[in-house]
Amino acid sequence: MTAPTFTAVTPAVLEQIQAIVGENNMSTTQADIDLHAHDEGHHDAHPAEVVVWPRSAQQVADMLKLANENHIPVTPWGVGTGLEGNSIPVRGGILLSLQRMDKVVEVHMDDFQVTVEPGIPYMDLNEQLARYGLFFAPDPGANATIGGMLANNAAGIRTVKYGALRDNVLKMQVALADGRLIEVGSRSIKQSSGYDLLHLFVGSEGTLGVITQATLKLLPVPEHMIAAIAGFESVEDAIETVVAVRGSGIDVAALEFIDVTNTHAMNQAGAEIEPLPTLLMEVHSAHESSMAEDIAIVQEICEEMGASNFRATSDLAERKKLWHARHIAYETLRRINPGQRIWIMDVAVPISNYPALIAGARRIIDEAGIVGYMKGHAGDGNIHVELPFGDEETLEKVHVVNNAIVREALALEGTATGEHGVGIGKAQFMEEEHGESLNVMRSIKNLLDPNGILNPGKVFPE
Repeated sequence: MTAPTFTAVTPAVLEQIQAIVGENNMSTTQADIDLHAHDEGHHDAHPAEVVVWPRSAQQVADMLKLANENHIPVTPWGVGTGLEGNSIPVRGGILLSLQRMDKVVEVHMDDFQVTVEPGIPYMDLNEQLARYGLFFAPDPGANATIGGMLANNAAGIRTVKYGALRDNVLKMQVALADGRLIEVGSRSIKQSSGYDLLHLFVGSEGTLGVITQATLKLLPVPEHMIAAIAGFESVEDAIETVVAVRGSGIDVAALEFIDVTNTHAMNQAGAEIEPLPTLLMEVHSAHESSMAEDIAIVQEICEEMGASNFRATSDLAERKKLWHARHIAYETLRRINPGQRIWIMDVAVPISNYPALIAGARRIIDEAGIVGYMKGHAGDGNIHVELPFGDEETLEKVHVVNNAIVREALALEGTATGEHGVGIGKAQFMEEEHGESLNVMRSIKNLLDPNGILNPGKVFPE
């Protein structure tokens, strides 16, 4: 696939954009351009030429048709919480923000489903669903939009029980580069009709089409929930416990690993955790008795594996405090490393290889002589590594560490990214991970987006 040639956004194109979305739904002001030039990661900012806020699926389709006819790059935008540059407009052009398409279209109560527009943040969605006694399970931490989560196949702390986004979506409406609006999937739970186009678009990071509507699976809000913390004298004991808990058959809803450095960060956010390698867990159940039995087995496993302390709580306030500290741990790290940027990366491996991954990542960080924080969704083999840097010398070491940890994960039959997506940062590893399959991906990209206008510079190495 040859590199596409793009054209600039001309005054004539701006007039056509205004005709599609209206004057109040587009902007070329520097403040709006700058706001949409970067995400939450470490990658350099790149400005678009115009920011556009469509209000309907048809407006999205019309925008893509206009851009395609004029060979103008389009970068879809949720709310900018990505970490691998997935939504940075590296080729300029049009920044297509879906934030104003934020409606709940319909709650299908009897089917435990909801149909939404892509711009609704998942926390806001769950606030609206609470009145029905339902919730959308995936929890990536940041208040990402549903469209961005689907485009990235986001996951989070509850993946071990409820799965990632691809496991929780049934149907989508997608705008293609040529302006067609198509529907993929079905509201039927069982689907065996035709190719699985639904999951082709999930995780495609806006490179194949733009999601304009989605029907998601819901669950009843758990009647009973209990959180537990276990501290261990060694990282090895903590990680081996992860494997043991998963092998016990206990249906844990969350199973997080937090290294010592991150316990300090979480304590600054009010968590009150002992400074030890720690597991943070949660169990959900419809019955209090079964929940008590499950957490008792988890405690027994932790203590047998060498836990020096174990604490469980079903108190709502205490649980919220713990998870709040976990969710804002990244922001806390930024505050305790003033004047530095933080390179944050993720990889994932089969659960049996998780202990080797953690040991390898720590060895790589220590050999480089830099500071590295680790925490992750241990229950599904995912680890996040945060690497502060404040000068070019440290940044060079961070590059080396990042590459070495990714290759460690690949050698352990894992993946370069478990949930952050490929974006800019992981594109260099795509050929190494996928081999000839990457050329099949290129063929699909070329078929659906022959002019290469959709989120160029992402996923594929250049």
